[in-house]
Amino acid sequence: MIKLSPSILAADPLRLYEAACTARDAGCDELHFDVMDGHFVPNLSFGPGLLKAMKKEFAFVFDVHLMLSDPLSYVKAFGDAGATLLTVHQEANDFEQCIKSIRAYGMKAGASLKPHTPAEALQPLLNQLDRVLLMTVEPGFGGQSLMPEVLVKAGQLREMGFTGSIEADGGITCDNAAMLARAGVDTLVMGTAFFKAKDPAAVAKKVHEL
Repeated sequence: MIKLSPSILAADPLRLYEAACTARDAGCDELHFDVMDGHFVPNLSFGPGLLKAMKKEFAFVFDVHLMLSDPLSYVKAFGDAGATLLTVHQEANDFEQCIKSIRAYGMKAGASLKPHTPAEALQPLLNQLDRVLLMTVEPGFGGQSLMPEVLVKAGQLREMGFTGSIEADGGITCDNAAMLARAGVDTLVMGTAFFKAKDPAAVAKKVHEL
């Protein structure tokens, strides 16, 4: 079964609690937090305070994606706030040390690749990763179109011996979800396609049936 991790960033910022309830009631497997610093990507989002508040109310797997230039400074903060899985970018500072720190704090460790970063960049640390997040758009803003050429990396990761979860994020909709599943992606991040849908539960059902 393909998992769905809706991105809370795409929800109405005045109704984040209701958005999390929608994801829970739709049977979503995880809740995705896109954390942006305005430097690694040209946008700002939220910090560990929101995650901590959500953790008190919901029993999700909290899938936290740090789009930060210096993620090492925030590993402890998001671990203490309740992250289940913490993903950092291979292109960010202190990447290897971040992965070690994430695991030391007892979280699952993920690595994200921008669209033009090759899968081979993760080879040295593959055995320390629980998940690889493939960005299928340039990170930083929602509403972009998926770049299908990125999906070849899923097969490349398996050929390299990676046995963990492969997630994709960016431009994912019900119309292209099956393509991602065929490519070997097992977890889909949806933002607008989930939270702006007329029937989010139907979106989750369709993903789970892939």
